[in-house]
Amino acid sequence: MSATLDGKVALVAGATRGAGRGIAVELGAAGATVYVTGRSTRERRSEYDRPETIEDTADLVTEAGGRGIAVPTDHLDPAQVRALVDRIAAEQGRLDVLVNDIWGGENLFEWEAPVWEHDLDKGLRLLRLAVETHAITSHHALPLLLRKEGGLVVEMTDGTAEYNRDTYRNSFFYDLAKTAVLRMAFSLGHELGSRGGTAVALTPGWMRSEIMLDHFGVTEESWRDALESEPHFGISESPRYVGRAVAALAADPRVSRWNGQSLSGGRLAQVYGFTDLDGSRPDAWRYIVEVQDAGKPADTAGYR
Repeated sequence: MSATLDGKVALVAGATRGAGRGIAVELGAAGATVYVTGRSTRERRSEYDRPETIEDTADLVTEAGGRGIAVPTDHLDPAQVRALVDRIAAEQGRLDVLVNDIWGGENLFEWEAPVWEHDLDKGLRLLRLAVETHAITSHHALPLLLRKEGGLVVEMTDGTAEYNRDTYRNSFFYDLAKTAVLRMAFSLGHELGSRGGTAVALTPGWMRSEIMLDHFGVTEESWRDALESEPHFGISESPRYVGRAVAALAADPRVSRWNGQSLSGGRLAQVYGFTDLDGSRPDAWRYIVEVQDAGKPADTAGYR
């Protein structure tokens, strides 16, 4: 991409690990100042009890060429979110990109468990973390984003609107959460479009997050070893791939053409020409439909 994000200010809400970290780093690589938030810090871990921290993410943003600023924030607490936005306003006077990537639900949903058997407290907690946090953050951050025309909101989810419309996604609570976020982007597009802003929903493909790599017992360098147990993992992508999708959207002067739409990193790679770190362009959602869900043997030829 020839365009850069020098002088732009972004907030990646939920940037401790996974897609949020990949997005923050790629926005930094394009020159942006990036506020990164989450509950896992070097002093205190969230209930995930994992080693990744928002300070680490901020350091990676700065190393990539931007300016990373870590702000510990529980996005279920409106007062903390309001203080975060007030700080951005005081320090920068603007907000150009808001990425709602708060999730926190990996340990809360039960695969294929019907709603009457699913742990209710965990299911409701998942909905609060995945949906309520996005609403709270948008409520407080959008007035700042709308101070200037051209602001972008990216609602991160799992699955495109087309795929999720026809496919049961793991459990009642997971399905509801991911579909709700898709609808959030549509609604925000309606509310922002006439006011000079753009909102989209964006999904990565099968992402090699820190948690996924640990699940397979591999690293980013050795991820192909996981193909022995899960051949379809060959379509997977690094978190930086969807990060490059967000950076491309943020740098596009015609980004409003996408307003209210559901997008995937693989689709945007074909439009904007970016690649994953290995130079490939995984098109995971086309692969999932045409190969994986169709019951065909794993073969990524023509899909990356």
